[in-house]
Amino acid sequence: MVIDEKKPEDYQGRPVRFFQLENDEGLKASLMSYGATLVSLYVPDRQGRIGDVVLGFDSLSGYLGPNPYMGATIGRYANRIAGGRFVLDGREYQLAKNDGPNHLHGGIRGFDKVIWQAEPFTQPSGVGVRFSYLSPDGEEGYPGNLSCQVTYLLANNSQLEISYQATVDRPTHLNLTNHSYFNLSAGARNNILDHELQILASAFTPVDKTLIPTGEIKSVAGTPFDFRQPVRIGERINQVDGGYDHNFVLDNKGELALVARVFEPDSGRQLDLLTTEPGLQFYSGNFLDGTIIGKSGKTYGPRSAFSLESQHFPDSPNQPHFPSTVLRPGQVFRSKTIFRFSTR
Repeated sequence: MVIDEKKPEDYQGRPVRFFQLENDEGLKASLMSYGATLVSLYVPDRQGRIGDVVLGFDSLSGYLGPNPYMGATIGRYANRIAGGRFVLDGREYQLAKNDGPNHLHGGIRGFDKVIWQAEPFTQPSGVGVRFSYLSPDGEEGYPGNLSCQVTYLLANNSQLEISYQATVDRPTHLNLTNHSYFNLSAGARNNILDHELQILASAFTPVDKTLIPTGEIKSVAGTPFDFRQPVRIGERINQVDGGYDHNFVLDNKGELALVARVFEPDSGRQLDLLTTEPGLQFYSGNFLDGTIIGKSGKTYGPRSAFSLESQHFPDSPNQPHFPSTVLRPGQVFRSKTIFRFSTR
């Protein structure tokens, strides 16, 4: 097991720390303290050849430019809040409208754009980094001083574990996730349409034209959203206006369980996703438009990667029948998501 800290880079006079992790099986991950971001993740194919399966940039400067949240920790609220507003305990809070009429991924300067404190660690099961951030009362319009930790563990059983913990001194809304973009071909293919996807969800939340849930919880049966059995991502994607960018209502009932599986037939790589969260946002990279130049000068075009964002539902603050995202003083928010890799 190895942890190697690289030379920090400067951001507004503050150092951004970079960490290279390697477990006993040869899996490698790179992390940085800007955005508590997963920069790279190297896993083997069926021939044992290692490749980077997440999109990103070669240096900090790429993440400071136009960047659709690649690999970052998202907060305070992942996904969208309608009209950038919510009412909590009788008081209305107005947030930034940074996605048309709505609030997206924590606002203009969400958790993806701040520097986190970083503490690397080694334990018998693997190596990792624990990131910490204190979000002050009123940041991006959210109430309460929020103390948040995100812990990455590259474990010695072919998996990357991400654990979240948070406390607050005033009631607030909280919804945390990781926004990595995956292509299990490790760049050998320029789109993910032949990846086979399975999501263990019997329902999803339909959305309006601005991607806000309508409030309906709809069965996936007979729709292009039925991934209960493995389906090529590209098989029905054209039946969905704009492509997939939808929240799935998971069958795990809040327990840490397998909720999704992705298989890339050429490389043989398989990704299993386990989570305690009740929802999973499947995003098929619709807004990657070819203007972003990523690692090794590669252009990221439409559907060149997918995201599986474990989360609570979008717009839960305004949808009282959705699982609550309220965090109150004295409570401890805890969540875990596991990315487990294998080949076949």
